[in-house]
Amino acid sequence: MTTGQPMLGNSTSSVLGRRLGGELVKLRTAAGLTQSHAARALTSSITKVTKMERGWVPMRDPDIRALCELYGVRDPGTVGGLLELARVDRDRRKAKGWWNDYTTLGDMQEYVSLENAATAIKAWQPAFVPGLLQTPDYVVALRGGASESTAEDEEFVAARLARQRRLTEDPPLTLRTVIYEAVLRNLPGGPKAARGQLDHLAKMAEQPNITLLIYPFSAGPHRGLNSSFNIISFAEPGAMDVVYLEIPFTRLWIEGGEGTAAHDELFETTAGCSLSEQDSVSLIHRLRKEF
Repeated sequence: MTTGQPMLGNSTSSVLGRRLGGELVKLRTAAGLTQSHAARALTSSITKVTKMERGWVPMRDPDIRALCELYGVRDPGTVGGLLELARVDRDRRKAKGWWNDYTTLGDMQEYVSLENAATAIKAWQPAFVPGLLQTPDYVVALRGGASESTAEDEEFVAARLARQRRLTEDPPLTLRTVIYEAVLRNLPGGPKAARGQLDHLAKMAEQPNITLLIYPFSAGPHRGLNSSFNIISFAEPGAMDVVYLEIPFTRLWIEGGEGTAAHDELFETTAGCSLSEQDSVSLIHRLRKEF
């Protein structure tokens, strides 16, 4: 589990780099080999191998193929997943993304850059409407509810709308989200903003790349109610996922391993206890009449 972006000198490790490096460490360990073995296979130094395994440097395809050969990994799916993750990481490191122009994103820039590169996201939200589905009025209300939005509010809204373009691009981001019923009953900004947000959720639920489920009060207590989390996929679902968690005053990354698998299981269990897609939209329409 990692908080923020670890620094080393003038280098910054990346979430995807650490995820990829973690996979290579697991494969090396399973093969009973050391970093010295890896360094000899790459005709390089142990220092380079250390940097690769810790996500400090982008990885080249020939290095990944050489290490897979050394570790006895020949499954095309496994090798292809590692190569794809490395490609996405290299592209993300060198890209001048639109998110760099929005200072209001702050330390959310790392997440937004990964969201932009992702192919699919699973989002559990017990407190707020997921950012990819928020309306401008909802965003402004969450930021303080002033009668008139500030320039900073407007920039933040613009950044949020820019993020949402991933849902309609070609190919679009696949979004599966589960929202706690309390979120829909506690919408900020007054009746007009609430109606607008509920209308928007119902409309977005019609999109073929979006699955929206409501976890109802009737389903009882839930062990995920204390925090939201997003599972971000970059290749085949589950192959190279990372998990992003928001808790009060901090944000955490889980980069593979048992932690990622546990959150995926929690998400699927939650989705299984939720209303169906049709019943979820019906509940949204019923609640809309109450505002």
